[in-house]
Amino acid sequence: MPIENSEKYFAGEVVLLKPKVFKDHRGFFYEVFKKSELEKYGVPSNFVQENHSGSIKNVVRGLHFQWEPPMGKLMRVTRGKAFLVAVDIRKNSPTLGKWIGVEASEDNRYMLWAPYYFARGFAVLSDYAEIQYLVTGEYNNKAESGILWNDSEIGIEWPVENPILSEKDRNAQTLKEWLNRPESDNFVWNK
Repeated sequence: MPIENSEKYFAGEVVLLKPKVFKDHRGFFYEVFKKSELEKYGVPSNFVQENHSGSIKNVVRGLHFQWEPPMGKLMRVTRGKAFLVAVDIRKNSPTLGKWIGVEASEDNRYMLWAPYYFARGFAVLSDYAEIQYLVTGEYNNKAESGILWNDSEIGIEWPVENPILSEKDRNAQTLKEWLNRPESDNFVWNK
């Protein structure tokens, strides 16, 4: 999986991968997963599940995370365009509550890696988009949670007006509320 370029955030823990896409008169080809290449950029290769979602314009999903088993995500947009987000939710982290947002699309084929101690989400920018993500932990609804998408303490600049939200995302807790829960001890910065 040749990578043309990458950008690292949060001391290299969140990585934006820009794969080399081979195009000709027949179409295109690129490698989505290649263990040795991902590991060069600090992205683990122990994926155990792949998810695929489709959403209409202005849908915001997230900010989601899971602590048991820990679930890191490698996200990509396979149809349309979306704004992918990762937020540091580690107690005592110097970047606690900081976020990164990138526009990924079926055209640029960007992939965003965020470890399990980041809450992740996205907003759909095109009329319709499909997002696929490889995860490092199988889904467990008893050990997952979310942070309010528009928590003012975080201040994500979502590029959508009048977002379409699930009931769960609309009523999610704030980062401050999450940090007061005992489960948040699963996300502690210890450098």
